[in-house]
Amino acid sequence: MYRNSLPQLGGDLFITDGGLETTLIFADGLELPQFAAFDLLKSDNGRSVLRKYFETYTELASKFDLGLVLETATWRSNPDWGTKLGYDANALSEANIAAVQLVADIRDQSTSQKPIVISGCVGPRGDGYVPDAIMTDLQAEEYHHDQIETFSKTEADLVTAVTMNYCDEAIGITRAAKSANMPVVVSFTVETDGQLITGRTLEDAIKCVDDATDGYVSYFMINCAHPTHFDHAITNNAPWTSRIRGLRANASRLSHSELDEATELDAGNPEQLGNEYAQLITNQLTDLRIVGGCCGTDHRHVEQIAKSCLPIFQ
Repeated sequence: MYRNSLPQLGGDLFITDGGLETTLIFADGLELPQFAAFDLLKSDNGRSVLRKYFETYTELASKFDLGLVLETATWRSNPDWGTKLGYDANALSEANIAAVQLVADIRDQSTSQKPIVISGCVGPRGDGYVPDAIMTDLQAEEYHHDQIETFSKTEADLVTAVTMNYCDEAIGITRAAKSANMPVVVSFTVETDGQLITGRTLEDAIKCVDDATDGYVSYFMINCAHPTHFDHAITNNAPWTSRIRGLRANASRLSHSELDEATELDAGNPEQLGNEYAQLITNQLTDLRIVGGCCGTDHRHVEQIAKSCLPIFQ
């Protein structure tokens, strides 16, 4: 277990997976009610589908001899979304435990010589694209407490708050993680102007969370946005950018509202996306170490990202 010393905080490149939900829906043809991949854990077939998905990335990590962060399929497994799917508190806890156990088994069976880190994924209470179900930081801490406490009793090495679109929820999650003695990562999503939908800049959002939590966040990430949405908003090598160590970009250049209305998957151009990652690491986000994908990406995109970025570290 890596809780006391996260290996991705070193100088080596790590990969993570792509867009889990969009891969399952558009590539595998599955139905995911409420976009909830964790619901697959309740059946043998569903667990097999998730195992196959994650093993694709352990194979990629072995192929490129890279470390790997395995993010659990728990983006939707919080009380509000769980209730919509018929889960009570006990069933949600069991699902979160099962999600960690699945990737822990995959880690144990991997032949990779590089670290495989398990992250308990914490999603927003509301819609990741819209700042609904707004909470104060204290409300967010209470709301997310049970999921994070559950993760603390498993083999998860850290928790990652993904697709955060306002600061109070990120602060609450960070405090809940601290109370559970869990390392925490916060990943913000931005609009095409490079700002959170609330109008905050990335710099302001990171500073807000750090100031409110005494810098407890292990590092920050950006996810669910294309590089062209935020590259213009990041000043080359500005001191605050050293806090951004991870990126899980969308394949598509479409806005969040356009993606919401899309009926077909926009998979973009994997090779071009890989080159855009490499340019970011070279020019603007020089401390970026964890690379993967979000909506519309799959193993092809992550492979191209690895190919493009790895030479920078050799």
